[in-house]
Amino acid sequence: MQRRNFLKNGFVAGAATLVSSSLLAQEKRSDVTTSDSKPFKLNYAIHAGMFKNSAGDDFIEQIKFAHANGFRAIEDNGMMSRPVEQQKAIGDTLAKLGMTMGVFVLTSDNWHWKTSLTTGKQEWLDKMVKDCKDAVEVAKRCNAKWITVVPGNYERSISIEYQTANVIKALRTASKIFEPHGLVMVLEALSDNPDLFLRHSDQTYMICKAVDSPSCKFLFDMYHMQRNEGNIIHNLNKTWDETPYLQIGDNPGRNEPTTGEMNYKNIFKHIYSKGYKGVLGMEHGNAKAGKEGELALIAAYRESDSFSV
Repeated sequence: MQRRNFLKNGFVAGAATLVSSSLLAQEKRSDVTTSDSKPFKLNYAIHAGMFKNSAGDDFIEQIKFAHANGFRAIEDNGMMSRPVEQQKAIGDTLAKLGMTMGVFVLTSDNWHWKTSLTTGKQEWLDKMVKDCKDAVEVAKRCNAKWITVVPGNYERSISIEYQTANVIKALRTASKIFEPHGLVMVLEALSDNPDLFLRHSDQTYMICKAVDSPSCKFLFDMYHMQRNEGNIIHNLNKTWDETPYLQIGDNPGRNEPTTGEMNYKNIFKHIYSKGYKGVLGMEHGNAKAGKEGELALIAAYRESDSFSV
């Protein structure tokens, strides 16, 4: 996903026709910055590839580009599969820039798509425990706090009640691993296919309440929730006390705000008014390709973040 460049062309008129040092500095890096580098009101998190046309293929350079354009967080679903040294380098870069590390996905081999905690089988519980312990070490290297967890698919041979009980049991086990480290697994309800067990906000909220741990909360992905149930602001309010992490994507298309039917300016204003200080992951694509698309993405976030407070 995504990219961008805003050229800063400003001249200061005066008796000596001098250009200010700040404008000169911006002109020198005009190939990688926009005309507005101030932080956004909310903490939007870019991901790898989002600005590759503007900053190159190196994720570290993409992070620096994002920072220069006002973004103060990242997320990286594939962090667990990155080499250890790269995990450390990303963490060090974020620390130097004062940026926040958002979610990475709990997975070593994409197990959450193919298998399921709903089965109650010990083999899947054992695998989750191993992955949780691995995730603790990854989080230390990249200064992460949040870890995305997807329970998996329905097990159609047993009732929904037994499946739910199996998921709660597994998540309680995982919570005990994460709690001593201050880590939080955030459960993501998805809309990708009808076989997924976790799909709705009320269902996820109930499971978080049942697990009853500071390390088990709700990742409210607004794109998925728009597709599955709509009524975004209402359902955010209903689940708010279990929702420390949000993700963004307009619908249809799963691209940046302003490209679909969702009124993200109003949604962002509502989130801001509730005092939200967490991360909003930009888990979407670019509506347009190339540098042009990256510039349009940044402009879309500036527009959507321009609500009055």
